[in-house]
Amino acid sequence: MTEILFDDIGSFPLPPGASKTELSEAAFNRSNDALLFSVLDQVSEFKTNAGVQIPNYSQVRDMTEQFLRPMRDENCTNGPFSLKEECAQTAEMEALDLYCQKIRKQTGEKPLVRMCVTGPTELYLKEFGGASYTDIYHIFANDVTLFVRNAMKRMKNCRIATVSIDEPSIGINPDMSLPEDDIIAALTAAGKDAAKNGADVEIHIHSPLYYELACRADTINVIGMESAATPSYADMIDQKVLSDYDTYVRAGITRTDIFSMAGTLNEKYGGNVWGKPEIMREIVTAMETPDTAEKRLEKLHGIFGERIKYAGPDCGLGSWPSQELAAALLKNTGIAISAFNKKHK
Repeated sequence: MTEILFDDIGSFPLPPGASKTELSEAAFNRSNDALLFSVLDQVSEFKTNAGVQIPNYSQVRDMTEQFLRPMRDENCTNGPFSLKEECAQTAEMEALDLYCQKIRKQTGEKPLVRMCVTGPTELYLKEFGGASYTDIYHIFANDVTLFVRNAMKRMKNCRIATVSIDEPSIGINPDMSLPEDDIIAALTAAGKDAAKNGADVEIHIHSPLYYELACRADTINVIGMESAATPSYADMIDQKVLSDYDTYVRAGITRTDIFSMAGTLNEKYGGNVWGKPEIMREIVTAMETPDTAEKRLEKLHGIFGERIKYAGPDCGLGSWPSQELAAALLKNTGIAISAFNKKHK
């Protein structure tokens, strides 16, 4: 069978002393590239050392504001929310390219990377809630396309293997009243430049309730599935639908819902364990172990077979209490995927 690839969703704990607010402003204003790039480089190093094959750029900003803020800037737009192409770029991808340059010098190869962009539906709901202005919705989709297009053009030392359109509200937000045909058209537009350049286009959703909408978007070929914390999500996706649309899945095989897992430890030890690293470490030594993750992947493979293309943690790790704990989860995930691939050669 084809090897399942190990990627991550993006966010990761910051090093001690680093401020998300300070880093976010540095990214928006390009006011302190030395600080920003050093932190982004350090996080990329953690991911690589943990064995992530296709690391996502390191997220240090709010996922909607990262894209909405330039769209609201009259100096960056040609009209309401209509972004100028030169403004559709991110410091995070620039930093990732510099990190890839180091790896490329060592190996002679361009590393594979993953780019995530907040999808047009998520951006629209953040800005307009349940109102229905489909013309503006499609402008958001075109803006997302520009971010991807610029990254594809500017990344000289990495190869973008996957572009993820992050749409966590699809399937869970009761305010979503946009017509299905418009959602399909917007998702198709958001992924067109990635698909045209040979990248896989994934949709990252928190519930697969409306996964078929993504299957019907011509440019999307991977459905992200948070199946470690919620195994029943796998039952909501029909393999025949995947086959009919030639669509694959990204399987979540390690849990990232850190507060729920910490709550389990709180009950076990009868108190708040958040500030006790030696107890919190049980998450990666007793709960989310390589063996547990491999068993999850085996079970999902029994359902989806060759339709599993990527596997990794359910979601981002930015809320985890330390870089070391997050890196340990990534390492466990990689061990599980590697063991699975060896068994299924």
